[in-house]
Amino acid sequence: MERQAKILVVDDDPDIREAICAILEAHSHQVVTARDGEEGLDKLKEERPDLIILDLLMPRMDGFAVLKELQDPRRSKYGKIPVLILTSVKEDASRRRYELETGLELNVDDYVEKPIDPHTLVQRVEKLLEKRA
Repeated sequence: MERQAKILVVDDDPDIREAICAILEAHSHQVVTARDGEEGLDKLKEERPDLIILDLLMPRMDGFAVLKELQDPRRSKYGKIPVLILTSVKEDASRRRYELETGLELNVDDYVEKPIDPHTLVQRVEKLLEKRA
């Protein structure tokens, strides 16, 4: 039997977290959730997910700060985990903001704007998990 993929969903909106969980669990994935970037980084250490679905705009620690943390050499063991951005922020605006704040390119594996069709979400997730295997 194929191993279930473990997916970490980091989003401050409980309705979004619940919807993504339902969609991905229906496709035999194990889903772990976090309400903000700080909790997301803690869960990353605890759970060792196969994929991260990350919102950009959240309280306490936003997705931009999480991405910056993931590029820190001290977190290099997490560098191979694919990141799918799922946000209401336009991709161009996100890339510009990240580059201005960090001087780095926004290096993510996929970028999807909300709202997303469930079928499209599953396709994107499966594609990233295949690439990682």
